[in-house]
Amino acid sequence: MSNFFRPVLGISTGDPNGIGIEVILKSLEKINFIGKFIPVIFSNYKLIEEQKKFFNLNCEIISIDNIKNLRRDCINVLNLNNKNFNIEFGKSKIEGGEFSRLSLRLAVEFLKNSMIDGLVTGPINKKNIQNSDFDFKGHTDFLDTYFNGDALMFMVSSKIKIALLTEHVPLNKVVDQITTELIKNRVQLVENSLKNDFMIKKPKIAILSINPHVGDGGVIGKDDGVILIPTIQEISKSGIDISGPYASDSFFGTNMYKSFDAIIATYHDQGLIPFKTLTFGNGVNFTAGLNVVRTSPDHGTAYDIAGKNIANPSSFKSAILQALNIIKNRQKN
Repeated sequence: MSNFFRPVLGISTGDPNGIGIEVILKSLEKINFIGKFIPVIFSNYKLIEEQKKFFNLNCEIISIDNIKNLRRDCINVLNLNNKNFNIEFGKSKIEGGEFSRLSLRLAVEFLKNSMIDGLVTGPINKKNIQNSDFDFKGHTDFLDTYFNGDALMFMVSSKIKIALLTEHVPLNKVVDQITTELIKNRVQLVENSLKNDFMIKKPKIAILSINPHVGDGGVIGKDDGVILIPTIQEISKSGIDISGPYASDSFFGTNMYKSFDAIIATYHDQGLIPFKTLTFGNGVNFTAGLNVVRTSPDHGTAYDIAGKNIANPSSFKSAILQALNIIKNRQKN
């Protein structure tokens, strides 16, 4: 890859009434940071310019109507429309959901047509973004319908990487979704991502138990013995370095997680609670398993602090850097 290659990173705003635009602009404020790539925000130019002034940020923003007109030294805004958007910080509004949906859909179309090299998404509200033709639990589900591969929610940082067997699933439905086929598929996706996206030649993967204490020999459930353990043993025979299942409390409490390149949690909170406890503010949500690169910060819309000019942009900045690293690694491979 040429040293002069500057990836074009698309950015969707998420809900304008949350902290999305604030952390986007704060992340892009430093011109030496922009020098690593070319940013293009899919948004309403007037809205972005107004938010720049509201948060008193020092950055140059231009409006473009064609991706070919990108400038390399400033923030480009591909103008969605010229409508006036009435910001109501901290409120979940239909208009906010509609705007975030339009921004995301346009950015994804550009990504699909290879007009941008990667996508960093601002936080959405999973309820107000819904409409008759957008019925998804989050970005991962939506992207899975657009691109080649199997989308995998992969939470990554320099300290720890955690993937999920089941993602946004109610707790009482988790066990029903865990099958031998699902486990094999997710383990393979994680190994492939560690090798191709993070350049780890011989990854070590751990998987956490379904029930507390791995079921305590069946006293606290038999799911681990019936489903997880036999599947892990079978996968190990194929040459993948995977071990477990591990009881999650002692696994993190004893720092055992530090011995592995990635951990697969069986359900959302089992993985996300330790991940955010260890990395909050610097963690990144990466959609692995697809033929495109998409990352996002590890937080939501944060309505409670929206408009107060106190949102920390570090996770969004980490999402940008992680996207750039993955693009670079994929080109090398």
